Amino acid sequence: MKRAEKKFERGEYDIAINYYESLAGKKSFSKMANYYAAESYRLSNRIHQAAPYYQAAIEAGFRDEGAMVYYAFALKAIGEYDAAKEQLENYLDSAEDKAYITLAENELYNLKRLNEIRAKKNYFEVKNLNAINTPSAEYSPVFNNGFLFFTTSRDSDKVYKATGTGFTDLYKAETKGARVDTTTIQSLGAAINDPEINEGSITFSPDGNFMVFAKGNNGKRRGTAEVNLYQSRQRGGRWSEPLMMTISDPRFWDSTPAFSADGRTLYFASNRLGGYGGTDLYSATLDGRGRWGNVKNLGAQINTPGNEMFPHVTEDGKLFFSSDGHPGFGGLDILVAERKNGTIEITNIGSPMNSTADDFGIYLFMPDRGFFSSNRAGGEGDDDIYTFVNNDPDLKIVNYFLAGVTYTYDEEEKEQILPGTQVRLLDKNENILAEVITGMDGKFNFRVSAGEEYLLMGEKREFFTTRAPFSTVGREIPKDSLKQLVTNKTFNAKITLDKIVLDKSIVLNNIYYDLDKSDIRADAALELDKLVNVLKDNPQIRIELSSHTDLRSDDDYNLRLSQRRAESAVAYIIKHGIASDRIVARGYGETKPIILNAQTEEEHERNRRTEFKVIGIDKSKEAKEEKVVEDGIEFDFDLN
Repeated sequence: MKRAEKKFERGEYDIAINYYESLAGKKSFSKMANYYAAESYRLSNRIHQAAPYYQAAIEAGFRDEGAMVYYAFALKAIGEYDAAKEQLENYLDSAEDKAYITLAENELYNLKRLNEIRAKKNYFEVKNLNAINTPSAEYSPVFNNGFLFFTTSRDSDKVYKATGTGFTDLYKAETKGARVDTTTIQSLGAAINDPEINEGSITFSPDGNFMVFAKGNNGKRRGTAEVNLYQSRQRGGRWSEPLMMTISDPRFWDSTPAFSADGRTLYFASNRLGGYGGTDLYSATLDGRGRWGNVKNLGAQINTPGNEMFPHVTEDGKLFFSSDGHPGFGGLDILVAERKNGTIEITNIGSPMNSTADDFGIYLFMPDRGFFSSNRAGGEGDDDIYTFVNNDPDLKIVNYFLAGVTYTYDEEEKEQILPGTQVRLLDKNENILAEVITGMDGKFNFRVSAGEEYLLMGEKREFFTTRAPFSTVGREIPKDSLKQLVTNKTFNAKITLDKIVLDKSIVLNNIYYDLDKSDIRADAALELDKLVNVLKDNPQIRIELSSHTDLRSDDDYNLRLSQRRAESAVAYIIKHGIASDRIVARGYGETKPIILNAQTEEEHERNRRTEFKVIGIDKSKEAKEEKVVEDGIEFDFDLN
């Protein structure tokens, strides 16, 4: 028993199983040996073999809440759905541990939705990729520049003590679609693969010259404690020495990376602190200086108390991933998340893509076909790579894009392109969906969804941050008019940024007051709300807000009236969240007319105006200058 415990603590689960199984039938060890045998199977990704051991432990009087919950997961993994449901209901009758209660309630909900998933009709055709698969593991297929890259434990003469299988390496083979040239199958070589460390789950930048993959777990006491993300760049046909990425946390499991279509967003799975349970999906973005950062959890719509991993973003902006925390058949199921009418919809893609086994690592090389991995029965051995085709006769894909250019005005008030502008795409709740630094051509290009309200924001040092609304509501292409598998629709927009000039007056249009009054009318409030946004979007500026009258009435009266009006407008702005030390009220009365000898009512109206001007700039709060890139970049998919 002590030997078993020692192996279990080291994560050498396959060896521990042998010890625990030899003790499981002995009465004095039955409870603990069966429980830890079950845990060893679960932790080495073989939960389908754990069910009889959990059952034996519980029947022998073992009352650990984790055992009761994971027994239900093990039953589900072997297709015993009713038994799994009953086990969870029995557990919840006397449960106390909040974490396990959350996990159990979530899984019970999932099981109740199973019939709905089973009834879903789809047109997938699935085949085992026999040309690649062996009795060893093959998984995480990725297609890049005419090659199929994959993870495999073939040819390994070292045993990974957690699973009893060989260490995994990265391989590639030339392929045309799903037709593999088996004579080209080869390892990525010693620069990438270490015979005593697991490498796997690779992804490539769009040009194929930058790759990220997972590496770790060599099984040695002084080896890598967890799996981490490594990067390598190809120069002169050779890959550089892999280096751990700064976004990877060496204390936790970071793996299954996947680039967005533009290569500027990296999605990955992690069990780092602050998640929703198990492993969660995260994103990281590349800034204008070529540095990876801004790591974000994709949120509760995607992540669950279970495990989410193996993300893949397609050309049409859908996020595919695998999960055992969403409703599914058992083990990991493949799901797809997509934005529709401003919300995220998540769908289990159903059978035959999903099974009671682990189904994961999907990759589409065309909109209707691709690869995925599964350890389902009937394969060549361990994990296998499968191909699939979606034969849905109604499969029609529409890609919506929002393309535009950033401008400013020169001294002659003529439009000119403004490069190096940070442009953000926000949803109606002002959550950032995507962002880019424009190139010398000032161009930006975002993927957008049908039926959604957006906000574009442009920001650059020494310029006013500018916002512009945009909507795709009512602008969708009717599905019955689509003739091709893929249709692209591009909307156009522009953002114009004004340079911040100290003491330059800017007129606020349509700020009107009732005769001899200073109350803020509803129509004036709408215009002042725009100034509130200007101040919120430009925290570095301090302004003077001024009110002016026409030349009629007494000079002193006009001066007092304009001061009251300016103070009333300032009070409105402060009430809406702007610090009082950022804005000064000033009434000028009739002392600064635009038209000296106004005759018509229209000319008097031009003199009756409200203005603001920047009187100070806090340099520490200015937008940071970013390196200008050559091309505008589109972020395909960001759920936060």
